[in-house]
Amino acid sequence: MADYEDHKHQESNFHEGEVTEKPAPAPRPSGPHGVQVVNTGPDHTFVLDEDALSELLLQEDIRDRDVVVISVAGAFRKGKSFLLDFFLRYMHHKYGAGGGGGGDWLGGDDEPLQGFSWRGGSERDTTGILMWSEIFKATLDTGEKVAIILLDTQGAFDSESTVRDCATVFALSTMLSSVQIYNLSQNIQEDDLQHLQLFTEYGRLALEDSGRTPFQRLQFLVRDWSFPYEAPYGAVGGQTILQRRLKVSDKQHPELQSLRKHIAACFSEIACFLMPHPGLKVATNPHFDGRLTDIESEFKRALQQLVPMLLSPQNLVPKLINGQRVRAKDLVQYFKSYMHIYKGNELPEPKSMLVATAEANNLTAVAEAKEVYTTLMEEVCGGAKPYLQTQLLEAEHHRVRDKALHAFHAKRKMGGTEFSQSYCEQLVQDLEDQFTQFRAHNESKNIFKAARTPSVFFAIALVFYVLSGVLGLVGLYPLANLCNLAMGLALLTLVLWAYIRYSGEMRELGVTIDEVANCLWDNVMKPVYQSCLEKGMEHAAHAAAERTFGPPSPTANGKHKHL
Repeated sequence: MADYEDHKHQESNFHEGEVTEKPAPAPRPSGPHGVQVVNTGPDHTFVLDEDALSELLLQEDIRDRDVVVISVAGAFRKGKSFLLDFFLRYMHHKYGAGGGGGGDWLGGDDEPLQGFSWRGGSERDTTGILMWSEIFKATLDTGEKVAIILLDTQGAFDSESTVRDCATVFALSTMLSSVQIYNLSQNIQEDDLQHLQLFTEYGRLALEDSGRTPFQRLQFLVRDWSFPYEAPYGAVGGQTILQRRLKVSDKQHPELQSLRKHIAACFSEIACFLMPHPGLKVATNPHFDGRLTDIESEFKRALQQLVPMLLSPQNLVPKLINGQRVRAKDLVQYFKSYMHIYKGNELPEPKSMLVATAEANNLTAVAEAKEVYTTLMEEVCGGAKPYLQTQLLEAEHHRVRDKALHAFHAKRKMGGTEFSQSYCEQLVQDLEDQFTQFRAHNESKNIFKAARTPSVFFAIALVFYVLSGVLGLVGLYPLANLCNLAMGLALLTLVLWAYIRYSGEMRELGVTIDEVANCLWDNVMKPVYQSCLEKGMEHAAHAAAERTFGPPSPTANGKHKHL
């Protein structure tokens, strides 16, 4: 331990307060230290330090070994780094230079705890993901040589991290580790399981479905367990509590059953260990530096059971991906690939439980409002209802839309008015889109509009037929021939349109013919028809006035008026 005792303060300064895209080019500690391989970047992003990672994993005596990756994750300020430093003591004793496993690995009572940066207090200390610079070499009972890697992760649920930050760090460490230690305080509570489900699902989404269990060993570690009379400290008591918390029964709500089944399906092995409280000196003394004399004996006995259970040669778990062992040099590429996924927009933004609930609540209100609109509009113009004039249909649309919006606003919703506003705006847009469909359906019932295309082209053919006859009578044969040609084209178009409607072929051409017919109707025939109709009505009005009041008499200004 003496070889890296002197650099603790340097290491603490190295880890605290650095939020940069690349590691700061500050001098590195001379001894073993925590290397920040995943840094926190701007705008809640994470950046991989490929150079630092490659320097650690591509060493000649490490690169071709299978890896055992042990990671600790959980809420911030719950002693993750503190625990990992006891792991380091065991590793140095068991696998370090000159280590042979003799004596007590916990060391002397007055020896300060060194290793990953840690401190007391309520503010976070670790950011991103750190890897211990010493890659320990071990030999399994089968004779296989492996490299042991320790990862320390940024604590979840601090005041500076978003849900995406927490999910990303937890998911990355779970995807990359062979043993994920889920560090909890005092008990395994329902919200701990819900967070675990969210974070593991975020990791599972990033992996291709290979038909295998996506993750390996999950080790619940319950710190400061206060109920030894219910379940004793250690692995046996932990297994008792774990079975109670993950038990699936028919009496549970389906949501609770689904949660437990999801967790069980994500990990090939799940275990639990109950740790006692380390003592008041550890919790309240600001100058505590990890000396064993300040730690309760019960906590030290639990450490002597926990650490070998995870790190002794017979208990090491090599990292597997798709059933294949991963070598140190392969792990570099997996780091790059996983970081690339979380950099992009391939994964959805994970929601907090309040946001997710409020979102579902507002979507339910939107669905009910749409149902109100659809039901009422079906009564107006749906199904077998006859054609309704366009102006009346639009008036009904506005009336029914107001009722649908009233139904949306009347439903009690979570998230507040500002949160619901975007859903209200989307609802209005969706109702307008629905009205477009209802209007098209209503127009299809108008037999005159359905017959517009054949009527237009038949009228064109008739007009040019009459013009051709008139022009032929007066001897303008070239113009008469042009009129005959136009008449023939109109009749051919009419026949082609009828064939398209009958056979269903060349639908795009049929749409084009309909559009040409509508254009001719709107811009030529309808204005002429309306003009003739207005003149006819005006002439009829004058004739009726003459029959009623007699012929108009001249006035002083020369105009006539009816007597």
